[in-house]
Amino acid sequence: MIYTDLLPIFSILFTSLLVKNVHSSAEDPSYFFYQQPVYPRDCHEVFQQCSVNTASGVYLIKPDGYDEGFEVYCDNQTNGGGWTVFHRRIDHNYVEFRRNFLEYNEGFGFLSSEFWLGNERLSFLTNQKRYQLRIDMTNSAGSSFYVTYDLFRISDEWGNYKITSVGQYDGTADTFIIQCPKNTIFGPCACQGTCADPDGCYKSCTVEETCTCPAGFLLSDSNCVPQEQCSCYDPTLGVIPQNNKSKFSLDCSEHCTCDKGTLTCDRNVQCDNNAVCEERNDVRKCYCNNSFTGDGLICYNMTTTGTPSFPTDCYDVFTSGSPDGVYTIQPTGWAGSPFEVYCNMSHGGGWTVLQRRVNGSVDFYRNWNSYKDGFGIPDHELWLGNAKLHEVTNQKNYTLRIDIINANGDLLLMNYDHFRVDSESTNYRLALGSFTGNTG
Repeated sequence: MIYTDLLPIFSILFTSLLVKNVHSSAEDPSYFFYQQPVYPRDCHEVFQQCSVNTASGVYLIKPDGYDEGFEVYCDNQTNGGGWTVFHRRIDHNYVEFRRNFLEYNEGFGFLSSEFWLGNERLSFLTNQKRYQLRIDMTNSAGSSFYVTYDLFRISDEWGNYKITSVGQYDGTADTFIIQCPKNTIFGPCACQGTCADPDGCYKSCTVEETCTCPAGFLLSDSNCVPQEQCSCYDPTLGVIPQNNKSKFSLDCSEHCTCDKGTLTCDRNVQCDNNAVCEERNDVRKCYCNNSFTGDGLICYNMTTTGTPSFPTDCYDVFTSGSPDGVYTIQPTGWAGSPFEVYCNMSHGGGWTVLQRRVNGSVDFYRNWNSYKDGFGIPDHELWLGNAKLHEVTNQKNYTLRIDIINANGDLLLMNYDHFRVDSESTNYRLALGSFTGNTG
């Protein structure tokens, strides 16, 4: 139940769910003898058993058939009192409601603040009498409203706690509730990320709230679709599906990539002299000849032992005249397999990208091993990995460059004239030189 000193500051949400016995005592024959239970069965009986007006608070109840008594919060001020509160949300950051089936079965939270009573308890509670359901809500503007259903019951665990009845609807919420279309959620952003403009919401988001696509989805026409389903179209190459990401022309002279609906094309592609343009396994691209390895645009000689010789960093790639893109490198002291990096050839060229964040599609809340090994995609969001960074930055002298785009679209630059990451024995300690840039 919402009280004036506990109003939330966000959008419409369920803040309290309550049940109340609505069975008339007049229907019970007065000449039948019965034994009073040790505990009241619900908050309605708590309210009736007291000789004075009962205050709202935590009380002990025991529904019929339940093994032992348990505490519930009773609301005795709303609409006559006697309401058993089984769900309350006040602050989204206080109690985590993203739980598994077992946790929702047993219940969680704190009766004095946010909680879920538990599916098992709710099943026993709603199957012993006839109950009414009341939902009280408050929106971000501070307007309070409610809905009621005159018959509420849920099944047991065998029925997956399915709501078996809600009865007739009544309330004041009709003018406040926004019904979001399928695959959308109600969120604090009045713009939409689309297949054509995947970063739209991040560039111009406002404080207004509306139905929007959830994380990992983009707007295509009027529907939210998984971002990998967004596709691009090029007049020469035709449709380029997102899951394929790239497509070459028949002679491999043109190459286009599709990333969340954004089309990027290179019209001056040239295969390496030691490569051929052909289709293999339904994929047309430049393929290196025997005794050579690489992406087909650049091919490297194999060593006399039959192992490929890779560049040690993106500066080696830059000196061969290659453009921006994903390349395979192998630092001098790296004992593992060669790995892919994204090479940026702007600002003098030869930059090995160690971290990139674009739109939050990759989770950066990771543990130690994840940051050690690296995660993400080289040509999108990624963290290269502390172990790789140690080997890369300890083979030569390196500088560090950080590009930041703020909410206004301004590009801010930070540069350090020395950059090195130590080994794991020092917890990958960072060494930085002198700073220049326009970030302040």
